[in-house]
This record gives sequence, structure tokens and C-alpha cells, in this order.
Amino acid sequence: MTSSIRTSLIVPVLFMLLVSAVKTPEIVAQQADSVRIAELERNVEALARELERMDLGDVVVDLDSGEKGFGPAASRVYKIESGLSIGGYGEFLYENYAGKKQDGSASGKTDQFDALRAILYTGYKFNDRLLFNSEIEVEHAKEIYLEFAYIDYMLTDNVGMRAGMLLAPLGLTNELHEPPIFLGTERPLTENKIIPTTWRENGIGLFGETETTSWRIYTMNSLNGAKFSSSGLRGGRQKGAKAKAENFGIAARWDYIATPGLLLGASMYTGNTGQGAELNGSEVGGRVTIWDLHMDYKVNGFDLRALWAHASVKDVDKLNQLIGLAGSSGIGEAMGGWFVQAGYDLLRTKQDTESAFIPYVRHERVNTHQAVASGYSASASKDLTAISLGFAWKPATQVVFKGDYQMHETGTSSGINQINFVVGWLY
Repeated sequence: MTSSIRTSLIVPVLFMLLVSAVKTPEIVAQQADSVRIAELERNVEALARELERMDLGDVVVDLDSGEKGFGPAASRVYKIESGLSIGGYGEFLYENYAGKKQDGSASGKTDQFDALRAILYTGYKFNDRLLFNSEIEVEHAKEIYLEFAYIDYMLTDNVGMRAGMLLAPLGLTNELHEPPIFLGTERPLTENKIIPTTWRENGIGLFGETETTSWRIYTMNSLNGAKFSSSGLRGGRQKGAKAKAENFGIAARWDYIATPGLLLGASMYTGNTGQGAELNGSEVGGRVTIWDLHMDYKVNGFDLRALWAHASVKDVDKLNQLIGLAGSSGIGEAMGGWFVQAGYDLLRTKQDTESAFIPYVRHERVNTHQAVASGYSASASKDLTAISLGFAWKPATQVVFKGDYQMHETGTSSGINQINFVVGWLY
């Protein structure tokens, strides 16, 4: 009796398993249809993204023309199959200063015409996963620097390792500083004093990208706090030259890139900067932490950009004593800045030209003495507001002529207005 019950249960179960394992022609056809439908959906989505890009208007040079966080010229090596790549950029800058300061006193500034930068990018692609990239810069017609030099190795299709002299991945300009791809004759003050552009150090890290986001995270030799000043952090860059490496920092960045023409993200850096210095028998930490939020949007001829940045410095009193700074000349404990910028291409509707003419305005404010250490005083001269009115004419996508009038105001009425002109190029 028990055996017959087991048989009556096992046979139906085996039959059901057999039926489920055998795919009828109808089932096979349905699965094939599902695969074809999924493939069609992917193709339609890709076509929609491409049509959306085409609908952006005549964007002359946008961030999508670069690769792995770099500008169009700096990323040429990523676009070749193998072997050697050559690129570059350059700019000449003429600065004409007002004869008087904001308060009416003599400015004491001398006009100058500078062969500001001439850059050579050289790269070599060994295979699909491994490449070398570098930037050699001649500044002011006589000073030669290694701006970056690194090896990339792709661990997967979307994640890579980067090692060498690296550009800190903060802000909008530090990695993307080729003249035709940003408005303004000079880089924003916030991305000079708070994010000390151009900022590069030796290190190693990871980078990656998906269809919607990109990211980078590096560990780098830290800044040298003994070189900070009341004007900001820029003097602390070590530029890879026998860099002190008692302290390392972490730099990280995340960007949203899913919408064509839009870059929206945040970046940060933190690290001690004492580099082994001691005061009264104790080591100076000097931790610096920098945050920024940024946006760049190019659509239908509009060029919109905004950035906010904030930096804090620990052990400021000890750093000031090491350097010998006192009173209002001390390093700020907190410093910050922001800018908003808007331009519009008046030639975007012309179908028979690659030229662009973009009037623009930039409003920014930066203060390197938002807070100071006890016993020191904040200088109102470090609270600067600047308004720039200018234009960018691009006879071709790779060449730009820029001019602007900058109005500077400080809390001590020491601002000096100026007129600038730039010719820049990339290839």
C-alpha cells in the first residue's frame, strides 16, 4: 500500500519536470521574440540619446568631446587604436590694468603681454587596456613643467587604475583647462585660490564611468602647508618636484553625465599638510579639507557654468608660527568662493559655419579669510568680488579669441579693474 502511494506521487512529479524541461516551438518562438524586443528597445534608446544630442544646437566644444576626465586635446591618446598620439594647446594673454584702485589711489600695476602657455601632449597606447599620457608645459616662454604624466590600466571595461603625476580631480577647470573649452580670459579666482588650479601631485588611484555617472578617487602626496599664505592654498602645491610625502591626501570626484550637455557633480580633498614639521616638540598636522559643487550645461547655444567651493585648514596657529605670519597676514582657517557664468552663441542658428561668437558674463566672490585663528585678524582685502563682461569668438572649433573687462572690488576698496585679451588654441 505504501509503495503504490509513493509511485502515484513520483510519476506525476517526474512528468511535470519532463514537460517543463522540454521547450515547445511556441515557447522557443516567444523567447526569441523577447530577445528581439529587448534589442530593439536598446537600439531605440541609443537613437533617442543621439537625437537628443543633435537637438542641443551647435555646441562648439563640449565636455563630451573629452575622455576619462580630460579635455579634447589631452585625451587624444584614448581615441586611437594603438601607438603614438600628439596634441597640444596654448594661449597668449594681454592684461591692461586701470591706473587707479577702487579707492582712487594709484594702482602701481604695469600692463603686460605674456606668452602664457604652450603645451605638448604626448601619449602612447600599448593595447586596448594599457596607455601612457603626458603634458609638458612651457609657461611665460621660459619655464618648463611636467603638468601630468601617468599610466592607465583598464581593470574592466568600466574601471581603470591610474598612477603617476595626476591632476587633482576637483572643480571645473583643473582637469579641463584648454582655452577653447571654457569662457573667460583667465581661470576663475575660486579655482585659483581655493582649488589651487592647476594642481597636480604624484599618486595612484581608480577611475570609472557608466552611461550615467563618472568618478575618480586618488591618493596623492599632500600639499605643503608651510607654503600657504593669507591669499589661499595655491602656494602649497608641490608639482611633483621632490615632493615631500610625509603626508598623503585623498581626492575624489563624482559626476552625473546622463543628460547630454550637462555635467553635474561634487568633489573633495582631505589630507594633513604639515609634512613632518614640528613645533615645540609636537608634529604639526595642518589638515586641509576642500569641497566643491559644480555644474556645466551647454544646450541650444547657451553656455552655463557655476561652482561653489569651501576649504578649511586645521592647526593654523602652528602653521602661521612655522612660516612667521602674524596679524592679518595669517592663513585663514576657513576660505571659500563661488561663481556663476552665462554665455550665448549668437551664431548658433547659422547652418553654413562652424564659427561661434559668445558674449558672456561671470560674477564671482572669493574670501580667503572667512575665518581666522584666535589671535589673528581677518583682512577685508581678502574678500574679493569680481564681475567680468566679455566675449569669445571661435573662427573654428579649435581656436578662440577672447576679451573681457573685469571689475574688482574688495572690502578695503583696493580692487583694480582690468581689460584682458587672449588668443588660444588646441589640436
